[in-house]
Amino acid sequence: MSIITTFYKYYQNFKKKKYSNKVKKVANIVGNDLKVNGPSYVTPKTELGNNVNFNGIKIQGHGKVIIGDNFHSGIECMLITDIHNYDNGKSIPYDETVISKDIIIKDNVWIGNKVTILAGVTIEEGAIIQAGSVVVNNIPKYGIAGGHPAKVFKYRDKEHYEQLKKEKKFH
Repeated sequence: MSIITTFYKYYQNFKKKKYSNKVKKVANIVGNDLKVNGPSYVTPKTELGNNVNFNGIKIQGHGKVIIGDNFHSGIECMLITDIHNYDNGKSIPYDETVISKDIIIKDNVWIGNKVTILAGVTIEEGAIIQAGSVVVNNIPKYGIAGGHPAKVFKYRDKEHYEQLKKEKKFH
């Protein structure tokens, strides 16, 4: 192995450790086996389960974000827990009021690159969100969703999923 390759691997591991430490320092709860492979930002109201994998995620707002076990994200994902008061505000297009809503992502969820999840959404167990999607409504268990706004277009094979879960075969 060349010295350049060795240095590159060392540098990549250094960055991953730096990203992981930052998430661990800020998040309220962090389970075991956190992996942070790209720049990621969480809030003090973030709760992470076990085997959470971030490849570059940004969580912003004042609402709580709960992410379950065996979560995987693509790069440049965003979770936004705040919305502006546009319906009952004192000015147009919105006033200074911030409305915060929680985001809940259950176990074994995978979201692709550049996915945006908006305030008040729950993504149920085993769901997959296609790259580039904007999630504005809840996604059901085993749902595979995509688009803008994200809509379920398919479901996972429930029996196969449950068998892998039973055998504890998590990536």
